[in-house]
Amino acid sequence: MNKKLALVKAEILWKDRKRYLGLPISFTRYEVSEDRLILRKGFFKTETDEILIYRIMDLRLVRTLGQKIFGVGTVTLISTDKSNPALELKNIKRPDDVRRFLSKLIEQQRAARGTSSSEFLGDGHHGPCHHDLDSGPDESLN
Repeated sequence: MNKKLALVKAEILWKDRKRYLGLPISFTRYEVSEDRLILRKGFFKTETDEILIYRIMDLRLVRTLGQKIFGVGTVTLISTDKSNPALELKNIKRPDDVRRFLSKLIEQQRAARGTSSSEFLGDGHHGPCHHDLDSGPDESLN
C-alpha cells in the first residue's frame, strides 16, 4: 500500500543565527515553533537537535561586556532532554526579549498539556529533587 505523508510545516515564531561581532555569519541556526525549539548547525555536515518546549525547566541569560557591546547574549535552556540537557542559544540578538518570549511559551505549553515542572523532577515522596548521596548509583536504572 502506497501512503503519502502529509508534511505540515510548523509556523516559526522566532528564529536567529549564532552571531560573530553581532553579525549572523555562522552556520548555527535556531528556530522556535509553537511546541519545539530546533537547533541546526553545520554546512557540509548538518546536525539538527530539537527540544520540546514544555520540557524546558529553566532559562539563564548571560551577557559578557563584549556581548553587550555587540547587542547579543547567550540564553541557556536547562531541560529534561537526555541528549541535550543544557542547550545554549549563543550570541543571539535581543536575548532578554527571547528569554521572556520562551518563558511565556513554556508556560503556555505546560498549561496546554496539563503538566508542571514538578512532574519532571521526582516522585513527590521526598520533595522534587531528592537524591541520596551516600547510596551510590541508582541500581534501578540498570
